[in-house]
Amino acid sequence: MRVLKEIFDNNKRWADRIKADDPEFFSKLSKQQSPEFLWIGCSDSRVPANEIVGMMPGEIFVHRNIANLVVHTDLNCLSVIQFAVEVLKVKHIIVCGHYGCGGVKAALDPYAHGLIDNWLRNIQDCYRFHHERLDALGSEQERVDVLCELNVIEQVANVCYTTIVQSAWKSGQELAVHGWIYGIADGILKDLDVCTTSPDEIPPAYRVR
Repeated sequence: MRVLKEIFDNNKRWADRIKADDPEFFSKLSKQQSPEFLWIGCSDSRVPANEIVGMMPGEIFVHRNIANLVVHTDLNCLSVIQFAVEVLKVKHIIVCGHYGCGGVKAALDPYAHGLIDNWLRNIQDCYRFHHERLDALGSEQERVDVLCELNVIEQVANVCYTTIVQSAWKSGQELAVHGWIYGIADGILKDLDVCTTSPDEIPPAYRVR
């Protein structure tokens, strides 16, 4: 029970499969990482970043939290963004939510959930901005799914508002910020047609001068 042998056995089989395909894979991987992508996603165990985009270890840098939020007081998330942009020189930051997100559902219901309610205030703010559209929808499931999309769009904006991303753009670094959403029911990614590549595309009030 304390060792969780099954997980270690799974790991050994996985490593053996990788080495069978490429005997030098782990040797090369251990020397450096040079991903072009930073993925900011939800902690939900059903949304594994590498697997759903078919990428190997070393190809995508990942940060995950409840409901894929980018909060300007979250030093963890900001540190990941800074490292990805300034050290790894990623070319794409992807904010990826998913339909049926438990964090979004919890933000919509009126009951207390404990400490996490403070985190979910960010989603409730997003609901407040769009409440007329959301309240007009016919079902709770529709409201959750549309708010999942709107939350991704809001977090894309929050990424772009950081001094980290704007400094990269100012220095001429190639960097695009994307908003995607994943369908757990069918395994398919959807592009929300949100892509920001320069400070000219964000509101003047948020631009760093």
